[in-house]
Amino acid sequence: MPWNLNPALIGKIAGALSFLAFVPYIVSTLRGINRPNRATWIIWTAVGISLLASYAAAGARDTLWVSGANLAAFIAVLAISFKYGEGGWTRFDIGCLVAAALGFGLWWWFDSPLPTLYSGLFIDFVGALPTIRKAWANPESEDLLAWTMFCIANAINLFAIREWSVVIASYPVYMVFITFLLMAILILRRAQRRLSAST
Repeated sequence: MPWNLNPALIGKIAGALSFLAFVPYIVSTLRGINRPNRATWIIWTAVGISLLASYAAAGARDTLWVSGANLAAFIAVLAISFKYGEGGWTRFDIGCLVAAALGFGLWWWFDSPLPTLYSGLFIDFVGALPTIRKAWANPESEDLLAWTMFCIANAINLFAIREWSVVIASYPVYMVFITFLLMAILILRRAQRRLSAST
């Protein structure tokens, strides 16, 4: 670990920040501004349970705080999405749910931490697709502050990795990628809309 940083402390800080990032997300959802896609949060909650277990079985320790914090918040967002969210039942959403179910079948079939971890990452990405699509079409339907905080928390979590290996690093690196992607889409699409409105 470079710079003599404490991975356990960094992991806890990243986990706390990740959990706090859900505060503006949930508040803006309850206010009717943010509209979480139900298919995404159904998949993310289901995969969060299994991914946390398989990631721990693969040897992760200090980076588990973000995964645990995310799972707790996933459950909360899923619960309120049924009243305040949108989607979940379009052909695209159902296709993602079916793909996720197939991924869970592979997960069960392998019954081994490494293939299970990668199957989980695939399912997680499939779960992100409805929200990515929604964010592109309607960037105001997602909370930019929350996604920025998610991205920062996951970037900090990289410093909680004690020994870099493909197995241990895959999940934290993927989380930086997916949160950065959503944050970038929101920034880009909002900027495009402001530009087109001013011309």
